[in-house]
Parts: sequence; structure tokens; C-alpha cells
Amino acid sequence: MADIDMTAWQGRIDPEPDSLRWHQHILPLSHALERAPGLALLGFASDAGVLRNQGRPGAALGPQALRRALANLALHRAGPVYDAGDIHCHGDELESAQEALGERVSALLDGGHFPLVLGGGHEVAFGSWLGLARHLGQRDATTRLGIINFDAHFDLRDPATVRSSGTPFAQIAQQCEARGWPFHYACLGVSRASNTRALFQRAQALGVMVREDHEMTEAGLNTIARDLERFIQACDHLYLTIDLDVLPACEAPGVSAPAARGVPLSLLEPLIEIVRDSGKLRLTDFAELNPDYDIDGRTAKAAARLIHLVTLTG
Repeated sequence: MADIDMTAWQGRIDPEPDSLRWHQHILPLSHALERAPGLALLGFASDAGVLRNQGRPGAALGPQALRRALANLALHRAGPVYDAGDIHCHGDELESAQEALGERVSALLDGGHFPLVLGGGHEVAFGSWLGLARHLGQRDATTRLGIINFDAHFDLRDPATVRSSGTPFAQIAQQCEARGWPFHYACLGVSRASNTRALFQRAQALGVMVREDHEMTEAGLNTIARDLERFIQACDHLYLTIDLDVLPACEAPGVSAPAARGVPLSLLEPLIEIVRDSGKLRLTDFAELNPDYDIDGRTAKAAARLIHLVTLTG
């Protein structure tokens, strides 16, 4: 069972009617079946994958920082919103934490909720995917599950030696092969300077839809939007994962690996809206917020805005 700490949910209260903020509406969710289906926030407090990937630690504090950034935002959702607590990775026990995350995500989905997972390093992706795959596999043995990752990195490193925040999508590709599922993966915002030739070759071999950061401009946005829509059409279900290091360092300084270029919020938002409005989105997670390096809380605020965007419907 995840630990639930509601102390982050504090903020102002306005006297005008219909002026709810997140902290006034959110409720604790101990058991997935105990309340009506709604949006369920679930933390994954882990640094283990980042440390194994030789990154700077601190992402384990990300879930609470994201809650604090969300707490005072205006709430425009009509449906229920829950805090399902945190899954903690103790020490280097990454694999067991990912399994626990998968079990919890699967239970939330089985209960009719929309899970939104708050990382944690991008090792969160493998645990998130495990939960969605477990849920879908009970219903459709041949499902076409698409992964859309906004990220400066492929995270396709070979997991044979060590599993880390740099390996989740390679692990997922292996799992898909074992299950007989197609591997549908789109990675948008990739930095060529931050990914080796070997990683680009692996992405090509796996049929990954790749759009580099320099391609994601205002002039090229419509083309990328059409490409993304074609990717979505080939999928039955979608898992959206957002690594905050896809944003420029000026917008997201509080990550393990700040981006020298990145893709600004103004270009990410219309693409995320396409995913949100597809009717196929089943799960979203956010990764790599590191509060220790977050100047003026910029990264947490940017992430909170994106969470607000993803969850506007409902």
C-alpha cells in the first residue's frame, strides 16, 4: 500500500463562488475501489535509476514538490481528484519499487481511475508501463499500446548490464517482444548531442518515431502534429510520459540533466493536447523533477502547468 501524506495540499481560499483550487478538492485514496472513478495522483519517490545512470540525485523529492506546485492552481475539472500516495524506492531496491508501482497503477486502472504518476527519475516509466500492460493484458492479449515520450533522451540504453533511468524503453521493448505485442514508441524532443550514434541506431532498429529538438519549431509544428496524429491512429491505447529535461534549462533548471536547447512549453502544449484529446490516453507520468536544483521552483511550476493541461477534461 502506498503511503499518503496530504500535508502538501495547502493554498489560498478565495471568497468568490466557483473558485476551487486543487488543494480544496483533492481527497486521499487508500484503496482503488473505495471511491468513484477519477483522476488519481500517485508518487514514485525514487533516485535509484538516476544514480545508476550517473546522474545527480534529488528526484525522489519530486512528487511532493509537484504536489506543492499543483496545490494552489485553479481547478477546472468537474470530476473527482485523488491523492493515492507514494511508492518509495528504498536504497537501490529499484526493481521491487517498479513492481510495486506497477501493481498500484494496475489496481487504479482496474478501479476505473486515470493514474497520473509523479516521479522520480525516468525509471518510473518501466513501473508505469508494467501496470498498464497488466491491466490491458487481462482484457486484450494483442493490444496496440503506444508510448509517447517527450524527452531529450531516448532512454534506450542496453539493460543487460544495469537497469537505470536510461533503460526503461529498452526494457519495455523486450517485454513487448516477450508478449508478442508491437512496440509503438514515439520520442519527441530528442537532443542529438545527448544521445550516441548507438542509441540512434537502436531507435531506428526498433522503428521508433523520432523528432529531434531542432525540428520542433513553430514553423514545423503542424507537420509534427500530423505525424503524431498518424502515430496515434495506429494505436488502441496511449501512455504519455514527460521527462521534464525536454524543456529548455531556463524553463526547467531542476532536472538531472538540464537541456542546453530543449523544447519550450509553448510548443509542447499543442502536441500534448492532441494526445489528451485522442480518447486513447490511459496513463500519464512526469519524470526527473529535482527540487534541489529548481531555481525559483520553475521546473515544478512548468510541470504543474502541464499536469493542469493533461487533466483539463473530466
